[in-house]
Amino acid sequence: MKKYEPYIAMALEKGVDDALIVDTAKIFTAPWVRMKCRFGCLYYGKKLCCPPHTPDHKETRAFLDSYKHALLCHKHWKKDYKVVDKFNSSIVDLETTFFLDGYYKALGLGMGPCTLCKSCDASGACKNPERARPAMEACGIDVFQTARAHQLPIRVVRTHSEERDIYGVVLIE
Repeated sequence: MKKYEPYIAMALEKGVDDALIVDTAKIFTAPWVRMKCRFGCLYYGKKLCCPPHTPDHKETRAFLDSYKHALLCHKHWKKDYKVVDKFNSSIVDLETTFFLDGYYKALGLGMGPCTLCKSCDASGACKNPERARPAMEACGIDVFQTARAHQLPIRVVRTHSEERDIYGVVLIE
């Protein structure tokens, strides 16, 4: 996996706390994940990068299975939304770098709802398709099981003001 070491270094330079190459078979999907979006998130159906506009867990599993490896990125978040925006931007930058280096299938998935536009016209076309990416959880990825399978920190927070751990992934082949 030496060929991926420069990308791990780049992710760390961009401020992620952990970056590692993982087998996509150890990125877990489940049907309950999008139900948490549907019955727990105020952005459900209101953003193009949120369910029901994103792939369900079965479609996600199918496209994950067309890759062998991914760069899994972790960041400890101290409740500054600019950190999330920067983290998601870094995922897209890493995806772009992989692509330009010949990994033509590179695809990034970030964290949380897209914040590129002040308002999203979920009935129209995305105004920022070159930078907008759905979150892992919006695609049915069980972020908790995935993080724990790779011995990365994650825990259930009990209040909205608590610090937490966020994740993104760049699928590569």
